[in-house]
Amino acid sequence: MGHAGKPVPVPDADSTPFWKGCREHELLIERCAECGVPRFPPSGMCPQCRSHEVEWRKASGRGKVYSWIVVNHPVPKDVYCLDVPYVIALVELEEGVRMPTNIVNCDPSAIFAEMPVEVTFDDVTAELTLPKFRPCAEAGGSTGDRHR
Repeated sequence: MGHAGKPVPVPDADSTPFWKGCREHELLIERCAECGVPRFPPSGMCPQCRSHEVEWRKASGRGKVYSWIVVNHPVPKDVYCLDVPYVIALVELEEGVRMPTNIVNCDPSAIFAEMPVEVTFDDVTAELTLPKFRPCAEAGGSTGDRHR
């Protein structure tokens, strides 16, 4: 358990570079050093060529909302009660991987498919920083163009 009783990610051998990058406010994506395929979440083996060779690259931090849900009704006494409403999303990064995250700084009703977003970092503790996403400023803030 972590901040205010909420569960927190526990880095392992594969994900430690990702979490270290987040602490430094850099979004790092793992790539296969053999075939170049990006992957998320970090893993010990490339799903494409089965190589164990890894390299880490700084991501652009930009992507689009692929899918999302808005949590409006928490379970009573749940550690997330005070956070509602909040958005759980799957963001497709420009690098070609999808990352589960939260959308912040946006009215949940304003989110739409393929909404351009950019990474922001939530320094939860001195040891933990979570990557979250917000609407891109150039996309018109939190409203965007819902009528595509």
